[in-house]
Amino acid sequence: MATNIKTLPNNRRRSRKNNPISDINVTPLVDVMLVLLIVFMVTAPLLTVGVPIELPKTAAKQMTDDNEPLTITIDKNSKIYIQEMEIDFDDLTEKLEAIGQSNFDQKIYINGDKDISYEVLMKVMAKISSSGYTSIGLVTDIES
Repeated sequence: MATNIKTLPNNRRRSRKNNPISDINVTPLVDVMLVLLIVFMVTAPLLTVGVPIELPKTAAKQMTDDNEPLTITIDKNSKIYIQEMEIDFDDLTEKLEAIGQSNFDQKIYINGDKDISYEVLMKVMAKISSSGYTSIGLVTDIES
């Protein structure tokens, strides 16, 4: 009994028609990235809220500056914050020197609640000045 079955050699590859496609489709990835980019562009300005204080109102013009300044906030309970991190008054000079290292020309803005005493504000400004910083500004709201 002779069978007429043809066997293929083991080293022969499948035809091109049956090979799986190994390309990566990046279109869904690009779509997701664009949506995420838009979401972050919309939400980023809302994340700069900081410590809630009520600033005094003045008739001064608004300052325009391209560089991000270092912000020190004093709330109505005289608690001091660098950016959003609470700092003890005695540690203020040490922290500012560590932040400044060699860049003491960086601008520092002080956000002081309208109910803090003048003495507290002046003590904080003296600590900043003794840390080596030369450009200190006070932040206020625009008078309506």
